[in-house]
Amino acid sequence: MESPDLAPEGGATLQPTEETSKPSYVKLAMRNMVRQRGKSLQHFALTTFGLLAMLIGLSYLTR
Repeated sequence: MESPDLAPEGGATLQPTEETSKPSYVKLAMRNMVRQRGKSLQHFALTTFGLLAMLIGLSYLTR
């Protein structure tokens, strides 16, 4: 019969801490950015280009 304090196969014990029960949205976002590096960089570039285009357009309209 196994003792209740033995770790499960793999050697890791899962204890209900705040990090395991509620994953941080920042950590999930960073993990997704690492997994989908190309898509994240493409969205960042499009956002930067769009913001610059908007600011330049507004500067021409308001001169």
